Amino acid sequence: MSNPITSPRAIDHLVLPVVDLETSRDRMSRLGFTVAADARHPFGTENACVFFADDTYLEPLAVGSREGCLEAARIGNVFVARDLAFRFRRGEGLSAIVVKTDDATADDRRYRDEGQSGGPVLEFSRQFRFPDGRSAEGAFRLAFAADLRSPDFFGFACERVNPIPADRGDLVVHANGAAGLRRIVLVEENPSDFQYLLEMVLDQRDVTAHSFGMAIEASNASVDVLTSEGCSAHYGLDSRHLERGLLGAAVVVAVADLGVTEACLAANGVGYHKTGARLVVAPEKGQGVTFAFEELK
Repeated sequence: MSNPITSPRAIDHLVLPVVDLETSRDRMSRLGFTVAADARHPFGTENACVFFADDTYLEPLAVGSREGCLEAARIGNVFVARDLAFRFRRGEGLSAIVVKTDDATADDRRYRDEGQSGGPVLEFSRQFRFPDGRSAEGAFRLAFAADLRSPDFFGFACERVNPIPADRGDLVVHANGAAGLRRIVLVEENPSDFQYLLEMVLDQRDVTAHSFGMAIEASNASVDVLTSEGCSAHYGLDSRHLERGLLGAAVVVAVADLGVTEACLAANGVGYHKTGARLVVAPEKGQGVTFAFEELK
C-alpha cells in the first residue's frame, strides 16, 4: 500500500528504560538536566521526564508496580510488554522513538496495512504536575510499529488527545544549556535492513546513505543508523553489536553553548570525552544510553 507523504513527522519523545526513578533523577540532574516530578501510568510504569524548549522530551521509564505491569502485559498492553522484554534483555537503554501524530487510529491502520504493526492501540490518561503547583490531566492514544527481527527497538505514534499546557515553565531550563534533540543514533550492522520501518514511522522516504550507515530526517531531528564502526568513528563508542536488530546507541542533545555544558559536567563530576565538536558521556545507571552534546548552529 502506498502512502502519500506531505512532510516528515516530528519526534515527540524517546523512551529510556531505567533501573529506578531515584537513580535516574540523580544521574540526569548531574548531567545538568532539570527533571520533572515523578508520574505514574495507570498500567504500572512510572516516569520522570526531561522536557525541552523544542517540544520534545526524554522519558526515563521505571517499573512502579511489577504486579501492575505484569497484569497489563497479560491483557495485551504492548507498551508495557515491550518494556518488560527490553529490561529482561538489556536492563537500561533507549527502547523506542516516538513521533507526534494527530490521528493515531489512522497510523495504526497504516502500520497494519504495511505488515509492520506492533500491536493494538493503547489509550490512557495521567496527571502532570508543574513546579509551580499546577496540575493537568493529559490523555494519549498510541499506535505501535515494530519489526520482529528487532526485539530491542520499536516506534510509535503518540496522539495527545487532551494535551497538557505547552508552557512548561522552568522545566525546559537546564543547567547544561540543553535546547532540544539533535539526533537519535541507532546501531545495526546492516542499517538498510530496517530502512522501511523507520521510513514508515517517520513518514520520510528521503534517506541519506553513507559509508557508515544512513540518516533519515524527521522534521525536528535526525535518526541515524550506524554500523559499529560508524559509532566508533562519530562518537568514540565501542558499539560492537554481535546480535542483529536495531539497538539504541546514543541520544544527541543540542545546546546553546558547549562551553557551558562542559563546565556543568565537570562541576558535577561527570566524565566525558570529546569527539570532534561533541562532548560524549558514556552510559551510567539511571542514564542507560550514551549522551552526546552538540552546539546549536
